[in-house]
Amino acid sequence: MNILHAIVLGVVQGLTEFIPVSSTAHLFIVGHYLGLPADDRTFAFNVIVQLGTVAALLVFFWRDYWQIALAVFHGMKRGKPVDDFHAQLGWLVIAATIPAGFVGLALNRFVKDMSSDPLLWAGIRLLFTAALLAAVEYFDKKKRALESATTTDALTVGLFQVLAIFPGASRSGATMAGAMLRGFDRASAARFAFLMSAPILMAAGLYETVQVILQPNTTEFLPILIAGFVTSAIVGWVAIRWLLEYLRNHSLYIFSLYCLLAGAAIFVVRNS
Repeated sequence: MNILHAIVLGVVQGLTEFIPVSSTAHLFIVGHYLGLPADDRTFAFNVIVQLGTVAALLVFFWRDYWQIALAVFHGMKRGKPVDDFHAQLGWLVIAATIPAGFVGLALNRFVKDMSSDPLLWAGIRLLFTAALLAAVEYFDKKKRALESATTTDALTVGLFQVLAIFPGASRSGATMAGAMLRGFDRASAARFAFLMSAPILMAAGLYETVQVILQPNTTEFLPILIAGFVTSAIVGWVAIRWLLEYLRNHSLYIFSLYCLLAGAAIFVVRNS
């Protein structure tokens, strides 16, 4: 892997982390055609580059996160930890993080082994994402606003976030689907999903960063990681802004169709 590879993958990560078409699947596909080996270092890069999109999240939603942090602090100080909407939202973020955190730690080695056949899992997860997005768009009423979120909503989104641990699954697609199944409108579902995803993305990225630091020849790999991080952060910020505006007046069907066509194409190419 070189810096040009890192920039290309950073663009792919930034675009597809938030648009519900599976960033991992696209990293697998692009990495495969760039000739990158499906080894631990490539896996680590794919996880660490997510820290760039976490940075994009934190910058885009900095007011939300700041209000959440202040509300949680003041709520605990007053002995009323859920007396404010933003304080409630903070605890809901924690509740949504727990399921994916436990499953991610338990299945870390298994998930890495699944990554050894990237095209297979990219195709499977893209087709799964296509079906999931079409189903929630068709059946859900989508009328609730974020202010009505409850612990049950957060745990539901957290359980759907577990799906994103496996290679090729769309984190934004899974978490938005979970929120929409709870009746949230598209824009609120996306905002809810994005706010909930930052802690687990950061934890996974920091864990893999430590693993890379412990590997030999870390110094020569560092510029590659930085290039991927910066690129994914910039592109990710643009993608968040575009998607939230798009979802105000458009459905998820276009993303479902894209995932269906991309997943089918992968199986045709893989088996040809």
